[in-house]
Amino acid sequence: MAEPFRIRAATEADVPEITAIYADEVAHGVATFEEMAPTQEDMAARLAGIKCRALPYLVAERAGTVLGYAYAGQFHPRAAYRYTLEDTVYIHKDARRQGVAKALLDKLLVQCEALGARQMMALITSVPDSASIALHAKLGFHSMGVAPAVGYKFGRWLDVAYMQRPIGAANTTPPDRQVLGPIPSENDNA
Repeated sequence: MAEPFRIRAATEADVPEITAIYADEVAHGVATFEEMAPTQEDMAARLAGIKCRALPYLVAERAGTVLGYAYAGQFHPRAAYRYTLEDTVYIHKDARRQGVAKALLDKLLVQCEALGARQMMALITSVPDSASIALHAKLGFHSMGVAPAVGYKFGRWLDVAYMQRPIGAANTTPPDRQVLGPIPSENDNA
């Protein structure tokens, strides 16, 4: 039986392992549509971007090794979307199917609810027997539909499943606090 792991806030010291986990998925998987792996500097900037919005960025760690990571990001740049976040979860290939993703996503949802977020979105590559779709469904996400053939990677068209989960008071009451700071206007797209 594997030694227990713990979930904690990501730090800049985790960036090399986060970068390696993501680079493997870029090179070999379809969970991301990126085709060129970002550098450690790119990943450090992404981590800083999430943290500067006061959103959670978590890692699962066992014996000093990062097993996976998860974070909540802005779902859309328009101000009206500020109570809706999007989750991202990546797990090292050797740590999959050990409860790491579930633990990370559980903790992420709790932290986002504490921030006052009301909805969590997940955009997941829709492939047969998707572990990510199954995980999200297990944690209360509902299918909002599938966008067919919106990505092209490794010589094939890929679909994206949209899933959504209400958190906190969801849409039953008006928001009681700001979740995200001011939304930049340079990305003012519909």
